[in-house]
Amino acid sequence: MAGLLIVYHSRTGGARQMAEAAARGAEAEAAPARLLPAEAAGPEELLAAGGYLFAAPENLAALSGAMKEFFDRCYYPVLDRLNGRPYARMVCAGSDGQGALRQMARIATGWRLREVAAPVLVCTAAQTPEAILAEKRLPADELRRCEELGAALAAGLAMGIF
Repeated sequence: MAGLLIVYHSRTGGARQMAEAAARGAEAEAAPARLLPAEAAGPEELLAAGGYLFAAPENLAALSGAMKEFFDRCYYPVLDRLNGRPYARMVCAGSDGQGALRQMARIATGWRLREVAAPVLVCTAAQTPEAILAEKRLPADELRRCEELGAALAAGLAMGIF
């Protein structure tokens, strides 16, 4: 059974914590899930999965460069081969996050993926250079939202809902 692929990029730990929480949620459902950093994920992993959860930080009002590079590297090799598969998005941002969410949605639309859950956006309120560059510690309630999203996606895939 093809499970959930969670692909993430994180520079200061926020998006990584979100992705790890989602993986814990999937594990709690005893549903197959694979957690990979963006630089380790490729077309083969995308093709082998039944659905996707993408997690990344927003940098300068856009999707982080490493996550964008993952999409750039994989886009054409899997084009028209993922049609209809379910996905969801998570973004860790200092204040807004909408730019990164929009970019991921546009890429997923190009792959003809089907969004099956509302995105999770965590705003850290990091506004100074020091706060922006500091390692993040996300609140438990925010991580719980990520865990619930991972559990729902993995369970839906395992039960054949998606």
